[in-house]
Amino acid sequence: MSKVLVGIVIGSDSDLPVLQEAVKTLHQLGIPHEITIASAHRTPNQAEAYVETAESRGLGVIIAAAGGAAHLAGVLAARTTLPVIGVPMKTSALGGLDSLFSIVQMPAGVPVATVSINGARNAAILAAQILGIKYPEIRQQIKKLKQEMEREVQAKAQKLAQLGVDAYLKGMGT
Repeated sequence: MSKVLVGIVIGSDSDLPVLQEAVKTLHQLGIPHEITIASAHRTPNQAEAYVETAESRGLGVIIAAAGGAAHLAGVLAARTTLPVIGVPMKTSALGGLDSLFSIVQMPAGVPVATVSINGARNAAILAAQILGIKYPEIRQQIKKLKQEMEREVQAKAQKLAQLGVDAYLKGMGT
């Protein structure tokens, strides 16, 4: 699989450390992706140009992350029929609730799937699950990822049962 399938758009470079988790997850799943910076408010023409060429460039899903007014995901969703996943960013003013409300409260007819505040990893997994409808190899990678998560939790439960709470927490550095 060589064509880019997921586009990630961040409203500011300050969002990059959080969205790095989406990039890592998509890479882990073997899903070609791209990332760019475009602001719904400061560079609306650039955001519009990006989304209007997305489908013709082969993208299947767009992940959009923004904080504060967080209109980016909605602006992109208004201009495409591709699924758009919004990642509300944590903010200093309201802890990300402002971003969450801006993304999740879309008008009828302009849906944006919304993950948790700073939920970049979940956005990547949701994008993969959407693409998995069309690409069996991606669906297989998601199955492997979920099996690995299950093994990790089972190992932690076993360790807790063996050590007890105090020793387990001591081993975690708390």
